[in-house]
Amino acid sequence: MNISAINGYDPAAISQTATTLAVAVREKRHRQSAIEAFLHEYQLTSREGIILMSIAEALLRIPDSRTQDLLLQEKLSGVDWQSHLHHSDSQLVNLATRALLFAGDFEAHHDSQGFEQLLSRVGAPLIRAAVKQAMQHLALQFVFAESIQEAIRRSEQEPVFRYSFDMLGEAALTKADAERYFEAYRFAIDALAGHAVSAELYDNPGLSIKLSALYPRYEPLQHVRAVKALRDKLLVLARAARQANIMLTVDAEESERLDMSLDIFASAFKHRDLDGWPGLGLAVQAYQKRALPVIRWLAKLASHHRRKIPLRLVKGAYWDSEIKRAQEYGLADYPVFTRKSATDVSYLACAQVMLSEPAAFYPQFASHNAHTVAAIYHLGRQHPGYEFQRLHGMGESLYREIIDVQDWKIHCRVYAPIGAYHELLPYLVRRLLENGANTSFINQISRMNISVDELVSDPVAAVRASANQAQIVLPRNLFGDRRVNSSGLNLADPEQLASLQHSVNTLSDKYWTAMPLINGRPYSGKERLIVNPFDNRLKVGSVTFAEPEAIGEALTEASLAFADWRLAPVAKRAQYLLKAADLLEANRLELVSLCVREGGRTIKDALAEVREAVDFCRYYAQSAMDLFSQPVKLPGPTGEENWLYHYGRGVYVCISPWNFPIAIFIGQIAAALAAGNTVIAKPASQTALTAMRCVQLLHQAGVPESVLHFLPIGGNLFGEHLLADARVAGLVFTGSTETAQTINRQLALQRRDIVPVIAETGGQNVLIADSSALLEQLVQDAAVSAFNSVGQRCSALRVLFVQEEIADKTVAMLIGAMQELVIGNPGFYWTDIGPVIDRAALAPLIAHLEAMQQQGRLLYQLPVPERLGYGSFFPPSLIELHSLSQLTGEVFGPILHVIRYREPELDQVIDAVNATGYGLTLGIHSRIDSTFNTIRQRVKVGNIYVNRNMIGAVVGVQPFGGTGLSGTGPKAGGPDYLRRFVIEQTVTVNTAAIGGNATLLAQDLR
Repeated sequence: MNISAINGYDPAAISQTATTLAVAVREKRHRQSAIEAFLHEYQLTSREGIILMSIAEALLRIPDSRTQDLLLQEKLSGVDWQSHLHHSDSQLVNLATRALLFAGDFEAHHDSQGFEQLLSRVGAPLIRAAVKQAMQHLALQFVFAESIQEAIRRSEQEPVFRYSFDMLGEAALTKADAERYFEAYRFAIDALAGHAVSAELYDNPGLSIKLSALYPRYEPLQHVRAVKALRDKLLVLARAARQANIMLTVDAEESERLDMSLDIFASAFKHRDLDGWPGLGLAVQAYQKRALPVIRWLAKLASHHRRKIPLRLVKGAYWDSEIKRAQEYGLADYPVFTRKSATDVSYLACAQVMLSEPAAFYPQFASHNAHTVAAIYHLGRQHPGYEFQRLHGMGESLYREIIDVQDWKIHCRVYAPIGAYHELLPYLVRRLLENGANTSFINQISRMNISVDELVSDPVAAVRASANQAQIVLPRNLFGDRRVNSSGLNLADPEQLASLQHSVNTLSDKYWTAMPLINGRPYSGKERLIVNPFDNRLKVGSVTFAEPEAIGEALTEASLAFADWRLAPVAKRAQYLLKAADLLEANRLELVSLCVREGGRTIKDALAEVREAVDFCRYYAQSAMDLFSQPVKLPGPTGEENWLYHYGRGVYVCISPWNFPIAIFIGQIAAALAAGNTVIAKPASQTALTAMRCVQLLHQAGVPESVLHFLPIGGNLFGEHLLADARVAGLVFTGSTETAQTINRQLALQRRDIVPVIAETGGQNVLIADSSALLEQLVQDAAVSAFNSVGQRCSALRVLFVQEEIADKTVAMLIGAMQELVIGNPGFYWTDIGPVIDRAALAPLIAHLEAMQQQGRLLYQLPVPERLGYGSFFPPSLIELHSLSQLTGEVFGPILHVIRYREPELDQVIDAVNATGYGLTLGIHSRIDSTFNTIRQRVKVGNIYVNRNMIGAVVGVQPFGGTGLSGTGPKAGGPDYLRRFVIEQTVTVNTAAIGGNATLLAQDLR
């Protein structure tokens, strides 16, 4: 929309009004709120600002003093608090600075004299109390009140403003959470009923609700049950709000929930119990690209039912996470505008539509921006009535100017968060940090180096000026010119989701076959029927296993093809892999169907597998070009040139597991081919059908049939006829440690030469969480890592070490989260938990559970419906143990073991982890950097999953792959990984020879 062409949009008049407002606000700096003063004094880009916010986010919710002291010791030491002393016009900011300065000086002294010595003095408790008091004062500025009764009393002291109360908090993870929030909303409505004294609905206070707080699975893949459950709860609250004569507004959340929220809102809005009541409202985020179509859709909804919708227009609340998720999911585009100026223009366009529909909307404009407010004022001169909104603690000076001085006669409503300080402050700080853009009006108004003209600049002009400037690259181009990111499906799009389910259903009866392929020719042999692990009565296809003759033929052909493939241009090999990546994406649904029916994977996990396989192909193509395009010139003495070349080793046998039938199968082959080796691919017998289809696509991409051979082989024949053959130059294996050891011993006994074995095996994967961890994130990560793919990942979480002080709450939340999991047919997109691969995999899980019940305590096990009796189902289980030594091996299934520990016992926890042997993955949940560093430096683990979040804290990321970003994963180590597949050859050229006749010396190093 061309906003400058809209009736009433006069850039000059708007600029003049905005300038008046900005100058007045800047002149009244002494009246700025405490939050604004904090943001001015401690910029979010400064070290002090980040540390202050990290303390505010974590300190009040940490239950034990020891961890609080560790946090303060780390955050406060060595920070320049002195430069901020008496620097602010706010007494509260200066008081907090004084406490931080005192604490920082103490902690600096603390470091020099030793922690234990100083803890024996009264200093540490005193410092802790001082900083906690400072955080409590800060919480008072963010949180309007701790209870609805207190909030009502406080609001009545400021009658110039209207109020919308919000019982904020984290999204519900359990039914208990959802019920608690629901009752809080109902109680708040009852409390407000006695204070809604005006006959005019919009003059009365209102209540904002968050749908994610009312249902623990408010997710796109669970939309069927989530929409119905939330519609029913929203109706109950709306009826109560109508009776109380107050507005009820549904808050906006992440873009992936938008379609669900509109369905829920519309369903409740249309209900006959709400006929004639214009009090059910909705918030719309202007930073979403769908904001304008949503408002037009809402206008039609309101018109059809002949009543108004109170519509709150906001800029947006989840920008960072929206950008990150779109990149991670490989979406075609971002759901939000990537420039603030574009969001501002979108906001004005949405406002114009809202103002042009007075019969459809009661507009509520939430903004702290002087230009936005001025533009609304000019656009809405003829409107019969609308209101502004601001967040408690922010924008008060701006609206005091509008109400008290300019006398616009437009109401302003305060959005007032209510809740316990220690719970609500961390949530609000995270939201502030995600949306506290340095370009925002609130952040810039107090910075005198920014002119008023710049503060109130026209966003339309800014958008035009930025048309040719660099922008955030699309998710597809995340890796720049190195490689294309694998594309994903937008599972939040109802149409894509329905189309995906239809395609999977269409392929559910297809019968597949697999057999040895040597030089592209099929070989006959013994057949085996493949059945669906969800229901063993369902046939998926049949596999023909290779006989000794076929194995010998494959070795012969692969050996003959090696010389030419070894010397083939690396660009040609890379091109085949790039073409294979495209074909994998083009045939994605076939592969997903196979992975679901043969491997028992859920649709979501199968889609992630295809993405990872695609990324492997592109990543190894890129890495091969880096490694093989040109020899590397080495340093040497004068008169001599030394060059390093890399060549393939020979025939590689790639042995893949059943738990990653697409990603690891493709990844092993792609790496070996890229390095110039010929390949004999041996799939897991349980998933040979999926492997066969992958090989067909690689051949279709151009990989010569003589270079890549496919051999489904029984266990005995593999050892007798493949491992012992001298023509096998190397072997790549992913699977159990025991099998890897068996292969290694067989090679040592049967071969005189040393055969390279590249093995990725499992381990006792743990996650260590101290009491500074955010419980909601910890529980989500632990549940996803332990139970996704039914725990059948080599990187899945097996053991959760949780600090004693948060253990009870963590266990309770974990059980609640487990109760919400859906176990059933993986062929339906809403299924969370499918079957384990077969009944052979089921037996050791049952045995382990029985043994652990004697040694530990079964905390919870998800019930398995009787209708699933024909499948190999093992339900997610939670067991508490006393010691890690109780586990003598890896348990490959959905069993999570919980072990409590005390903070001083962290070194013993690390020792226990190391005692299990070399671990594959480890997760860390902590807000304390020193804890992370201690674990990282001491633990013997291959991959440590951490994420430094926006406030500088350390947050564990679940040991869980399949995002398509496999270049950062354990199996995709780039050129260093490819070097395991090659011969390194050094060539010395004597350039000082008389007459220029150089002497060529070549030596194979390995």
